[in-house]
Amino acid sequence: MPNIDIDEIDRSILNHLQKQGRLSNVQLAEAVGLSESACLRRVKILEESGVIDRYVMLINQGAIGKSGNVFVRVSLDGQQREKLAAFENEIANVSEVMECYLMSGDFDYLLRVITKDNNDYVRVHNKLTSLPGVMRVQSSFALRTVMKKTEVPLDARG
Repeated sequence: MPNIDIDEIDRSILNHLQKQGRLSNVQLAEAVGLSESACLRRVKILEESGVIDRYVMLINQGAIGKSGNVFVRVSLDGQQREKLAAFENEIANVSEVMECYLMSGDFDYLLRVITKDNNDYVRVHNKLTSLPGVMRVQSSFALRTVMKKTEVPLDARG
């Protein structure tokens, strides 16, 4: 992926798209003060360089009956490359796992799992404990979401 310098106009484009990903090029160009062709060129460069990863739509979890968030710490029975790879390959198939991070410290992975309720989490827990190499699973239930962001802050350095 090529490394690009992000200037103030690029930051403005990115901030507008993070707030309203469905902006048309005409609307975006007007918002950032560029011609339509110049704006489109910049967006294409941001896409091709990997700065814009992808475009998504966000679903309100509660509106679809999956308001529960459970943070799960997973410890494997070893940290050999093969064991990590086997776990990572399989965790990608657990649809309720929204995020998975390889961690340093007392456990190997941190997951964010969405569920309908506690009984639904028991079902997911059974899936997690049957994954390759899983030795221990520790779960913490979020009582409520205080803050959740999707916009990445962009400072003068990008």
